[in-house]
Amino acid sequence: MLNFLSKKRKLIPSKILQEYQARLVRMRKDQVLFEEGSQALEFFQVEEGQVRMYILNHEGQEFTQGIFNAGESFGEPPLLGNFPYPSTAVALTEGKVWRLAKADFLKLLQNHFDLHLKLDHVLCNRLQYKSMILTEISAHDPEHRLITILKFLKSKITLTEKPDKIIIPYTRQQLADMTSLRVETVIRTIKRMEKEGKLVLEGHKILF
Repeated sequence: MLNFLSKKRKLIPSKILQEYQARLVRMRKDQVLFEEGSQALEFFQVEEGQVRMYILNHEGQEFTQGIFNAGESFGEPPLLGNFPYPSTAVALTEGKVWRLAKADFLKLLQNHFDLHLKLDHVLCNRLQYKSMILTEISAHDPEHRLITILKFLKSKITLTEKPDKIIIPYTRQQLADMTSLRVETVIRTIKRMEKEGKLVLEGHKILF
């Protein structure tokens, strides 16, 4: 059994970010880092804590597009594509985040082709994730949606030996926001899955 957050490597090493004048700044819980519709001017990478990106649907319900942990970057497509942010980023916890001006970020990518390729790989994986989620939301029942997202979260661990079960470090509400389900549906479905032996509950923790 393994905590999902325990094995993280930085997309861009701190030393290189510092070389290009990146700033390491503190973030408060619930602090908005950028809003939907605002202009993309900086590259962001989490040093400590968690950041969530979300959109609001026509009913005012939040849909989580991604939760980013230490070492992960977020919000790059608008920075590279010169269009406004399509979603809002907010700090889920207290922490620290690297902020690098767009011009300096582009210089960094020009001078470090290996990091450019690494970022391309990350962005392609996110596109695959979004395509998967859109298919799940449009075509499958709650249990299938939850199993798919739990398998995806588990697959993000890069280890030589894959553990039998990991601790899923997200709340029922966060899982609901990721799958466009109501939190009551997530709670009910998880309880049924436990009875059927498809996952394990230890207190509030989900083991999958």
